[in-house]
Amino acid sequence: MARIAGVDLPNKHVSVALTYIYGISRSSARTICEKARISSACLINDLSQDELAVVRAIIDREYKVEGRLRTEVALNIKRLMDIGCYRGLRHRKGLPVRGQRTRTNARTRKGKRKTVAGKKK
Repeated sequence: MARIAGVDLPNKHVSVALTYIYGISRSSARTICEKARISSACLINDLSQDELAVVRAIIDREYKVEGRLRTEVALNIKRLMDIGCYRGLRHRKGLPVRGQRTRTNARTRKGKRKTVAGKKK
């Protein structure tokens, strides 16, 4: 099992296995394969150590992945909350940030329903 960027990659096609790394999409994985001159249909376990080293070098040089990317995203959200902009307030309140409706739906962000008793007659 190959290990790149601190992630154990499964024995699948290279373009699919690279997507197990946080921050690498299918298109990024294909681009990495092209730059490394590796067939994306090749299995991870079939790659030589030299080819793996080339892939590691490309990822380290050109992509922000795993911990560095997670840190950057967290800092961006923290910055929004600190400056008190609308998006930051939505993050702080745990509500949808991108303009979705909240009268109905939005259960993923809001959590389980908190039932409010109806008015008595």
